[in-house]
Amino acid sequence: MLLEDFYTVQSIEQKDGQNYDVWILVNEKHAVFKGHFPGNPIMPGVCMMQIIKEVTEQLTNCKLLMQSVSNVKFMALINPDVTPKLRLELSIVPAEDNLIKVKNTTFFDETVALKLGSVYQKLN
Repeated sequence: MLLEDFYTVQSIEQKDGQNYDVWILVNEKHAVFKGHFPGNPIMPGVCMMQIIKEVTEQLTNCKLLMQSVSNVKFMALINPDVTPKLRLELSIVPAEDNLIKVKNTTFFDETVALKLGSVYQKLN
């Protein structure tokens, strides 16, 4: 985990061979929120992208390196004081050349916060 104690995976549900629902709980007291932004904490987009990578590593049991991003849409601000529980819908598809394609939609409650399409290279 790049940021120690930033979030906790609460549960993982495998919907079929490549689709997962992952529930995480963000630590609203983490130091990153003191700087982003004091009195009005907002989840940094790069941190959300890192969470997706780390969860994908856990699900695929291999280290990954982001190779490309085809689609990133930040659609709603995630305030960890208000909505610390997030649901990640992940589609993880192995591809040629030791690559993994991931499509993600992240929700808080029923609100879509992030849509991300990315390709990772397997490192092991």
